[in-house]
Amino acid sequence: MTGAKICGVSGEAALEAALDGGARFIGLVFFPKSPRNVSIARAAEIAALARGRIRIVALLVDPDDALIEAVVEDVAPDMLQLHGRETADRVAEIRARFKVPLVKAVGVASEADVAAAFAFHAPGRLADLVLLDAKPPPGSEITGGHGIPFDWRILSAVPIDTPYMLAGGLTPDNVREAIRKTGAPYVDVSSGVETAPGEKSPELIRRFLQAVKTAKQTL
Repeated sequence: MTGAKICGVSGEAALEAALDGGARFIGLVFFPKSPRNVSIARAAEIAALARGRIRIVALLVDPDDALIEAVVEDVAPDMLQLHGRETADRVAEIRARFKVPLVKAVGVASEADVAAAFAFHAPGRLADLVLLDAKPPPGSEITGGHGIPFDWRILSAVPIDTPYMLAGGLTPDNVREAIRKTGAPYVDVSSGVETAPGEKSPELIRRFLQAVKTAKQTL
């Protein structure tokens, strides 16, 4: 079954909905410009409730080493998600120094973008998993969470038998179709389960996860 990540969790109700619905991951956002930003102290509280029950992913955007060190020490995430403009060299540096598995998010709009994104895929050395998101609107300072889907047909450029995570405009209403059309092994949602920016809806989370569970059932 496709695994799901609920990103931008900032409260207990969203966490419990993710757990109850069978999500594989939650994402905690450390980026002040995002409406989903949480403090390290708040993230540590959520992580303490989640630990051992679900994989905890810390989302960072072009972070410096001091921020990464604080998140790793205080929150102890299972994975770090690099969601900025990090180069391959920077990704390798972070992987080597902090020894935490990495997700590298890449905005895509074409098959060429998809193919290029997998240059980051080198488990244990660079990214352990690549997340394919829609490219942000021109001029945006926020690299994800815009609720914009991309043309899933470009995923034909994903290397055969290479795991990845699909993001970008997924909702309870379209995630079933996305999984059926792409075969994505993992899906990621943030704004698609919100009633307002940063306001997660437990009901929408449950609906999203139910759609994921049933996506591959026979019609």
